[in-house]
Amino acid sequence: MTYPTHLIPTTVVGSYPQPDWLVDRGVLEHHGVPRVAAGDIWRIRAPLLEQAQDDATIVAIGEMQRAGIDIVSDGEIRRESYSNRFALALDGLDAEHPGRVARSGGGSTPVPRVVGKIRRLGPVERRDAEFLLAHAIHATKITLPGPFTLSQQAENAFYADEEEMAMDYAVAVNDELRDLKAAGVDVVQLDEPWVRTAPEKAARWGIKAINRALDGIPGPTVVHLCFGYAAMVRNKPSGYAFLPQLADSIAEQISIEAAQPRLDLGVLKDLSGKTILLGALDLNDPAIETAEVVAARLRHGLQHIPAERLIAAPDCGMKYLPRDVAYGKLKALAEGAAIVRRELAG
Repeated sequence: MTYPTHLIPTTVVGSYPQPDWLVDRGVLEHHGVPRVAAGDIWRIRAPLLEQAQDDATIVAIGEMQRAGIDIVSDGEIRRESYSNRFALALDGLDAEHPGRVARSGGGSTPVPRVVGKIRRLGPVERRDAEFLLAHAIHATKITLPGPFTLSQQAENAFYADEEEMAMDYAVAVNDELRDLKAAGVDVVQLDEPWVRTAPEKAARWGIKAINRALDGIPGPTVVHLCFGYAAMVRNKPSGYAFLPQLADSIAEQISIEAAQPRLDLGVLKDLSGKTILLGALDLNDPAIETAEVVAARLRHGLQHIPAERLIAAPDCGMKYLPRDVAYGKLKALAEGAAIVRRELAG
């Protein structure tokens, strides 16, 4: 399936709820968003786990497509978190003796320790991409954690400074992205929520790392920012500490969370050269939006960016939602985008 050409296509940010028969959601929520291995979340053990993950992935792809989503992912069904599947596959990390990184809300989180040069040993998500392509009839997307975020989710015990570490992460991410594009995936996305959390560092070398990761990668390429999963972060700011700076990135598209924080969309004027994935689903609200609510949020977006540069999306990944709620919200997203599309066509 080729990339959609109609106005206001719909997409997912990445994750879709894993079935209860596959993942113990109570254990998953106990882990929060794991940076180290969290194998105890899986209800099914090896050697049957991969087969079970494959089956659940087929279900996720099918539900996204039935909901009417134009650009679908594999739901990140095989991942314990958005980042640790890729991060823990790299050389130079000690995940057996984790370090710790402070949490913004207090306390700390166990993270891998970087004890040697970071290198990608081989494909990590190539099979995931090939599996998605084999089962999707819509356009496809695969996500990776971005190099800045990876550098903030590890304890540095090797490099002279974090910038040097992030640039090696960027090389590893770039190598992986090249493999994903070679597999035939339409869209690749870097998840970079930590540029907002550490904006001073991001201003110094975050864009440099992102651009190295995306160097030579044919589009569409996306950088996704959010304020954190709704299940983890309730009170969100109404503005980003780091967003206009992404105008200097080589990413073609920027994905932002807008619905839950009621974001002031005036900030989009600073990204006038980018296509915007506008978060139009509030993942903190257990109620399923109506199509008209979604349409109103998209119309608000159109006050700041032209329809040719607007893509409708959830605020963030949907991993922590009940599955029926996630499906209903995606269906409303597709129907709301269709309403606005008809209005634009006259």
